[in-house]
Amino acid sequence: MNLSGNLSARRASRSFAPLMALVAGLALGLTPVSLAQSAKVDVEASALAKGGDNLPIKRITLYRSGVGSFDRRGMVQGNANIQLRFTTDQINDILKSMVVLDMSKGKGTIDGISYGSKEPLAKRLGSFGVNIADNPSAGEILQRLRGTQVKLAMTEGDVTGTVMNVETRPTVYQGSGEKGTVVHNLPWINLLTSKGVRSYNLATSNGFEILDPALAAELNKALEALAEYRADRTKTVDIKLSGEGARNIVVAYVQEMPVWKTSYRLVLPDAKPGEEKATKADGKSKPSDSFTIQGWAIVENTTDEDWNDVTLSLVSGRPVSFTMDLYEPLFLTRPDVPVPTIPGVFPRTYAGGVANKSELGADVFDGRANNAPGRSRGGTGGRDEAKAMKAGAPPAAAPATEGLAFSVALSSEDMSGYGAASQARAVEAGEVFQFELQNPVTVERQRSAMLPILSSGIEGRRVSIYSYGEAGEHPMRGLELTNSTNLQLMPGPISVFDGGTYAGDAQIGHVPAGDKRLVAYAVDLDVAAQRTDNYMETVQKVRWVRGLLELTTLRQQKVSYAFNNKDQKRARTIIVEQGKMEGWELADTIKPSESTNLLYRFELDLDAGKEGKVAITQQRTDGQMVMFANISGHQMTEYSKNGKVSKAVMDAFRDAQRRQGLIEQTQSEIGRVEEGRRLIDADQARIRQNMDRLDRTTELYKKYLATLTEQEGKLEQSAVQLTELRERMGQQERDLADYLAGLNLD
Repeated sequence: MNLSGNLSARRASRSFAPLMALVAGLALGLTPVSLAQSAKVDVEASALAKGGDNLPIKRITLYRSGVGSFDRRGMVQGNANIQLRFTTDQINDILKSMVVLDMSKGKGTIDGISYGSKEPLAKRLGSFGVNIADNPSAGEILQRLRGTQVKLAMTEGDVTGTVMNVETRPTVYQGSGEKGTVVHNLPWINLLTSKGVRSYNLATSNGFEILDPALAAELNKALEALAEYRADRTKTVDIKLSGEGARNIVVAYVQEMPVWKTSYRLVLPDAKPGEEKATKADGKSKPSDSFTIQGWAIVENTTDEDWNDVTLSLVSGRPVSFTMDLYEPLFLTRPDVPVPTIPGVFPRTYAGGVANKSELGADVFDGRANNAPGRSRGGTGGRDEAKAMKAGAPPAAAPATEGLAFSVALSSEDMSGYGAASQARAVEAGEVFQFELQNPVTVERQRSAMLPILSSGIEGRRVSIYSYGEAGEHPMRGLELTNSTNLQLMPGPISVFDGGTYAGDAQIGHVPAGDKRLVAYAVDLDVAAQRTDNYMETVQKVRWVRGLLELTTLRQQKVSYAFNNKDQKRARTIIVEQGKMEGWELADTIKPSESTNLLYRFELDLDAGKEGKVAITQQRTDGQMVMFANISGHQMTEYSKNGKVSKAVMDAFRDAQRRQGLIEQTQSEIGRVEEGRRLIDADQARIRQNMDRLDRTTELYKKYLATLTEQEGKLEQSAVQLTELRERMGQQERDLADYLAGLNLD
């Protein structure tokens, strides 16, 4: 049987299995309407593509979920076969998301998509005459060659025979200076030779040769298939089209791509003395400056194809994306059912009988076609249209200047007025926000690019930030930014330039339009800070509740911040961040300027060279139940002096103390009686020990006997007394318990 020939035929037949071309793909940014509109524009600009030419990439949409949507467009003439090459790792995404559209409106059809199949390696290796799919050892390969003639290269010479089987045996090696070492489970092969069955230790073999040419060839083919599998890194996807005349073809798909990133440059105007302190009107803080923010998008072309003049969109949303192995053929394990047989018929005997006398859209968006009226936003996005156009316009040509001194430092006006203009316009479709580059982009394969997507004024004010968890000797120099750009700011780093000079780095998260964020970029060494913590617990009230004393305790955590502005020219606005304590509330504290889920923010304005303080108190009130016996009279007296205990509660406490005192007095009497009995018992033991050594007729013996008699009388009396005392104490305890059970006093 020609195993390799059958295998090749199977692979060839599977590689041209058709794939349904029209697959609904979410997050592609494609709809039939938008594709048709865009295709009309591309008809005149696109050259007619021959059958084997690749469609050029016209549009790329990158998402922050690690995928990118690719839109290829071009013209074909008549019947065509378009070939696209992808790496093996990309095939699964292509099979999951590819969309093919013929925009000719009935002039052409999509016959199907074919690609080279990827048979599982284990199954492919298992199809050869020698199965090496599980990486077998030499002994296991020989075991699978049972009935095959082999030649073994042994130390004592070559041996030829037919393989019967391979087994493991305990084997003894004779070592120098030792009697022998027993080694278990060494493989031995049993060969049928011309001299009968012979066994050989495979551990002493230098190799073997398969004498059957067909099987030897099968082993070689299996090894070649293994090497081919590792080298096969790219696959060709063939799109077969049929029709008449020139037709516009669109192919779109999603594949894994690096997450596009953002970085910002924030330019602050030259700070003048007295301008750093925020002005206030109507009780609300107002920003003291308008800054300039420049945003850059960082994109990476990790594909093996250049992006030439493509329309690039950068989406802030993160659609759900996952991988699924659709490329690997899936084989199900079928049950092994035995061949049905009919058992032989045996003779039977039947017993006599008695007669029976009774008888089972997702929304799809496109950056250009699906914008709701009035929701499209300009790339500069400032509140003032004239300011936005000025910020987003290309820089004007600089006048010719002779003898220009290039050593002069850049000013903030230079950086904000002549910075890179934004090349993107903001598009909002549904709930997704995206930047669309207005000019085509070119990025070579395996190269990255920084593209300006934002250049606009942004409102903000200079502040110094002091956070409780990161408190040190100085606050952080920072800014309170209000996103007045009407654009969404993506997370990324910010390089801050103050007066044309680099001032530090900051980091910002996602900021919707109109929202505020604090950023810190340097340590404010001109402001000294000190923090003082003080924790107190104070009993506010004591009352009786069902016989227990309830202590209402006020717990307070006080934090005081002292700041000294040593800058003699500029004022400061200090923002103090204080963490929220769960279940606690502010008390005797100025109202915070704002708060988050985890912290409060307080503001303190400091003039140049001045000092100031912020005191923050958080408190909570807890109720604690205490047993009467666990609190002392001294504590209750102190609470009473401080007005925490009412007269009724104090009188009941004293009465309970009196009752408890009677119990303790009775308990003391019981102790005295029990101690007397113990002393008598000890004396009687001494007397009896002495009496054992005396003659019964002696006077001392008789004296001891009289003493024992007297002590026995005292023991009887004390027993009666103990019984009475214990009964009395039991009654006193019951009286106290009944008294306490009825106590409910404020």
